[in-house]
Order: sequence, then C-alpha cells, then structure tokens
Amino acid sequence: MSDLFDTLKAKIDGKGKKVVFPEGLDERILTAVGKLGAEGLIKPVLVGEKEKIEQKAKEIGVDISTSDILDPASYEGSDKMAASFVERRKGKATEEQAREILKDENYFGTMLVYMNEAAGLVSGAAHSTADTVRPALQIIKTKPGIKKTSGVFIMVRDEEKYVFADCAINISPDSQDLAEIALASADTAKLFDIDPKVAMLSFSTRGSAKSPETEKVTDALKLAKEQNSELLVDGEFQFDAAFVPSVAEKKAPDSPLKGEANTFIFPSLEAGNIGYKIAQRLGNFDAVGPILQGLNQPVNDLSRGCNSDDVYKLAIITAAQSL
Repeated sequence: MSDLFDTLKAKIDGKGKKVVFPEGLDERILTAVGKLGAEGLIKPVLVGEKEKIEQKAKEIGVDISTSDILDPASYEGSDKMAASFVERRKGKATEEQAREILKDENYFGTMLVYMNEAAGLVSGAAHSTADTVRPALQIIKTKPGIKKTSGVFIMVRDEEKYVFADCAINISPDSQDLAEIALASADTAKLFDIDPKVAMLSFSTRGSAKSPETEKVTDALKLAKEQNSELLVDGEFQFDAAFVPSVAEKKAPDSPLKGEANTFIFPSLEAGNIGYKIAQRLGNFDAVGPILQGLNQPVNDLSRGCNSDDVYKLAIITAAQSL
C-alpha cells in the first residue's frame, strides 16, 4: 500500500495542486488537511466560515496555516461564480437561484473546480454520495463519449494491484455503460502504474451460457473494442478464466489476456460490490476507493464512516487524477 501512494506522491509533488474540502469543520478533514499541508503535497482549500474553522483546528491541535479558507457568504468572486453557474446550467437556474444554490458548500466547491480555481474536490465525510456527486454531474459533467460516472476500487495486497469496477455507482449498467466503464477503468489503471489488461466478467466464458445477461457483456466488449481498438480487453469471462492462466488455457486458449487480467469489469453493481468485499475480507486486500471516474475534472466521495487517513489518501488520488 505504501508503494502505491509513494508513486502517486511523486507524481503530484511540486505541482501545487489545489484540492477543495467542502466540509471544513469536520475533524477528520482538518486532521488530513494539516498533514497534507505540512508535507506540501497539495494546497488545501477549506470551505466555511474562517473563524469557526480556525477555532476548530485550534481545538484539535491541527495547523492549517497552509490552507486557503473560502466562505460562500463572503466570497469575492461570487458574482462571477453565479454568472458562470447560470451559463453552465443553460437556463435551468436564474441568477437569484444560483446565488442561493451556491450557498451550499458542495455546489460552491464544485464551482471552484469547474472555474479552475482548484484541481479537484473531496467530500462525503458528512454528506451523502448524492450530495457530492449531483453537483459534479450538473456542473463538471462527464468526459466526451462518457454518459455516466462510475466507481472503481484499487485492490492492493503486497505487490499485487488490481482494478475492480463498477463497485459503487451504477446498479444495472447496460452494454454501453459497461463499455464506458471498461475504457474509464483502463485510464484509471494507468494512473496507478497498472498496464491495463481488461476482462469483462460474467457467469459465462466465451458463450458457455447464453442469456440476456451474458449477451449484454459480449455486446459491451464489441463496443469497447470499437471505441478503443488498442485496448487489451476481452470477454465474456468467468473470473477464473480471466485470472488463472491454466484455466484460461482450457476455457479461452486464443484469448490475448491468457489469464493475466488485472482490470475487472463486473456486469452489475451487485456483483462488483460483493466481489470487492470478498477480496477485501477473505483475501486480505486493501480496497482503495471508491474513486469516481469519467468526469471532466476529479470529484471524489468519502464514506461517512471514513477516518482522517482515508481523507488523506483520497486527496492524493484526486490531485493525481487532475494531472
């Protein structure tokens, strides 16, 4: 795990990336921000009332002197931000409505990212996933060719690193969704110095079973190959055929993956969520994430049960995503 983050730290070191933390009064956020600021890895931007945040940091013994603190109620660029929000929402909000919406710390923080006042955002310690993701989808939006964001986990055990997706967002992805998830996950793999070898997972290997569920995966494979002919991606595979060379030799001897897949695309959120938790609890893998992918600029969602170390790590990932 330490090697994983050493690699990411080296990538962002000296880049001066700003990361927004809308939950400026949360002790876990402040503790992580203090550590990040002291190491000089990123420039933290805390959202909230300056006096309250500074008082809270003092109470818990955290130095946040390297952080910027921005209060939506007194932000000097509020006129420009409101106008930019109205333009981005294309008539779905008046300027008066925009000013009211931007009092919300997540919307305010997301606009800072959209306006390039920060590289990315980390929230969710005290907010729901919807509260974090909704502003991102409305303002930052997804990359060209990507209709939906998705959630990926990096599974780490000693020297092993694997990508599992989607384990956090899309309940029942269709073929196009799965293709998009495969392409986005390959990009995420590269961020963590994983050369992506992508397996589209199912309960069937190369037509050993036929159903609408397996056909969805084979259709997704075709779409992924059409959208990126250079990507090493294959399927549909049962997990063992994707991961165990001896099984792959029997079930899919002509596959270019040869049982050496490292990026696994699950056919549903149900399968992905169960899969990563089994690997985490029975396989003793560390699960890093969920990391949101497919957005034009990085926004990431914490668990409300997170600790300060989770905040610290996700901030590093967010800064690295912005490179």
